[in-house]
Amino acid sequence: MTPRICPSILSADFVNLESELRAISGADLVHVDVMDNHFVPNLTLGLPIVERVVQVSPIPVDAHLMIADPDRWAPAYAEAGAQSVTFHAEAATAPVRLARELRRLGSRAGLALRPATSIEPFIDLLPELDMLLIMTVEPGFGGQSFIEATLPKIERARAAIDAAGLPIWLQVDGGISASTIERAAAAGADTFVAGSAVYGAEHAASAVSELRALASDHVH
Repeated sequence: MTPRICPSILSADFVNLESELRAISGADLVHVDVMDNHFVPNLTLGLPIVERVVQVSPIPVDAHLMIADPDRWAPAYAEAGAQSVTFHAEAATAPVRLARELRRLGSRAGLALRPATSIEPFIDLLPELDMLLIMTVEPGFGGQSFIEATLPKIERARAAIDAAGLPIWLQVDGGISASTIERAAAAGADTFVAGSAVYGAEHAASAVSELRALASDHVH
């Protein structure tokens, strides 16, 4: 299969966001990091900005909610038109109910796990999900180094998805670059969030193509 590349606008120029979105029109989705300064120690952008990004983006929006109480707040992002909405397992009170609500509203439902959160307690929930996000850095800030210790968890997640026979995307987010994407793909990831590796490059579109090519030889 062809790997999915999801540039993160956390590394983009927020003052020129529309042109920054056009620069990644060859990517698969645009990854929008929503942080509330509670679940993670950073404050980025919220629903009004995401609504506007949905309106002007040439590609679908992948909203990653690093927020407290996603049970209350996440459905609004689906209503705003985000094609994919991911909430954190560590923050959700009723993840199955929330995933079903996101799907009812027309969004793909994603579940994110921090690096130290085990995949095993959530394997039985896989049929309720469209995407599983394995964080490969601690969430909160862009530009961090890839955590190699997450590779075995990616492998276990891939094995669980394959064993269940489900069309779930396996996404990785954090430190994904030309030097790490092949290892993440070989471990089983098929959907890749890249921030500084795309927006820190001289040409964002070329960086997207390069990352996709590097991952293509390794995705399962």
